[in-house]
Amino acid sequence: MVPILPLYARQFSASYSLAGLAVSAAWIGTLMMDVPVGLLLPRIGHRRAMVIGCGLFAAGTIALAFAHSAPELIIYRLLAGIGTAFWGLSRHAYIAQAVPVESRGRVISVFGGINRLGWFVGPAVGGFVGRDFGLSTAILVAGILALGATGFAIAVPELPNLRPAPGAHRLSLAVISEIIQLRWRELLTAGTAQIFAQMIRQARYIVIPLYGRDILGLDAAQVGVIISASSFLDMSLFIPAGMIMDRWGRKAAAIPSFLLLGLGMGLIPFTTSYWTLCAAGLLIGFGNGIGSGTMMTLGADLAPEGRTGEFLGIWRLIGDSGQALSPLAVGLIADLIGITLTSGATAFLGLFAASTLGFFVQETRWAQSRSTPPAEPLPACHGASRLAQSPLPSTTRKRETGR
Repeated sequence: MVPILPLYARQFSASYSLAGLAVSAAWIGTLMMDVPVGLLLPRIGHRRAMVIGCGLFAAGTIALAFAHSAPELIIYRLLAGIGTAFWGLSRHAYIAQAVPVESRGRVISVFGGINRLGWFVGPAVGGFVGRDFGLSTAILVAGILALGATGFAIAVPELPNLRPAPGAHRLSLAVISEIIQLRWRELLTAGTAQIFAQMIRQARYIVIPLYGRDILGLDAAQVGVIISASSFLDMSLFIPAGMIMDRWGRKAAAIPSFLLLGLGMGLIPFTTSYWTLCAAGLLIGFGNGIGSGTMMTLGADLAPEGRTGEFLGIWRLIGDSGQALSPLAVGLIADLIGITLTSGATAFLGLFAASTLGFFVQETRWAQSRSTPPAEPLPACHGASRLAQSPLPSTTRKRETGR
């Protein structure tokens, strides 16, 4: 739906703001549910959360294909976004708990690479279907594919060692408060870097389609091919990204990634044809590819033992706020100054993300490698004392294990 959704939204209104809101609405729905889903995960389990997520996304997307007004558009996207919260958080928590720290970067980057395979195939298919059969048909195809994913989620068994711990079924906002109190520095610094990173990552999916059509006169199929070509390069780099994270640290992959993303976005206003826009898209894909899984891995590193789901709910809430804000900001600013200047301005988001991560966030790879053995799962109502014992990234550990 990447090349389709902004164009589909423009059928309901001539403003860029509605196009941005249509993209943002799903992220707003996800944003509202990140923390509640984090609290629910120990109670309902990973597999059930995946099934709920796929089902809600499928329902919202199929309904979107038959929308008749802008309010319907927003409501159906919100529903799809709620599904994304269940789907995304359950998979992230599953991987974080199942994988040893020493190979976490590689495994999560492979996980991100599998996601990127869909980003490679999907936009080209959506663009051609949208051009030849109509934009609503392309959205309907996406909803049917989500139904297929629901079937796969139903077939996946819950691994025994990942079943909810005794007492974890209790839902308590006090747990969230305890996690924030003990992790507030990491959430503030690393969370700020993540907001900027997710903003620029999301901005490309509204800037490229709208700039390509409104400035260069490209059709949906051409825009879809550009995004798929970018995603192909992005997808091909997930293995090197994981190796960089596990060998040289998370920041060694993330900082160059964000700088290249910013450079690629900054070049878009200077593109004058299909091929030059495609070249900028390829640079963006390369930049994002070498950062495959960095924010997910960083979140898994920072998660306290026994409270992975709850912490990742907060972590994803922070990241999803950037993804929700970005299309809204792009749409509003584009209505004021035009899509050309707006696309160039997004380049600064990459610089802000790289600078924040480089200057204010400690490297978590070395602290994780020196951490104590995993603790027993935390009781639901007694998290504070045990959370205090969980490993935190520290400058001392970094110096001791710098090699």
